Amino acid sequence: MKYLLDTNVLIQSLISKPKLNHKALTILEDDSSELYLSVVTAWEIVIKTGTGKLVLPERPAEFVARAMRFMCLQSLDITQSHALATEDLPNYHRDPFDRMLMAQARAEGMVLLTLDRVLEKYKVEQLYCGR
Repeated sequence: MKYLLDTNVLIQSLISKPKLNHKALTILEDDSSELYLSVVTAWEIVIKTGTGKLVLPERPAEFVARAMRFMCLQSLDITQSHALATEDLPNYHRDPFDRMLMAQARAEGMVLLTLDRVLEKYKVEQLYCGR
C-alpha cells in the first residue's frame, strides 16, 4: 500500500509519536508500507518555520533530509496534473498545502495519513492518525 504523509504526521512521527494512534504507528513502522513525502510538505515546513509558526530542533533542510533517510520516505514531486486536480476539490478546507496533498493522494492512488479531521469531508482515501 502507498501512503502519503501530511506535514503534521511527519512532524509528530519524529518528535512525539505518542500523539499518533496505534494503526498509524504500525503503518509507519511496517517495512512493506510505501511511504511518500510530497515536496509540498517540505515547502510548508520552510514557510512555517520562517514565520515562527513551527519550531524544529534543526533547520528545515536538515529535518526533511533526516526524515527521508530515517523513515525511508520516497519523494513525491508536484506535477501540472496534481496542481490542476485541486480544481476538483470542494472548498471545505482552504489550506493550499492540504489541498495539494489531497489532490496528489487521489491522483496517485495513495492513502493520505493525516491529523486533520476537516479532511474527512473529502472523497480522498485517508487514515486519521490522531488519538
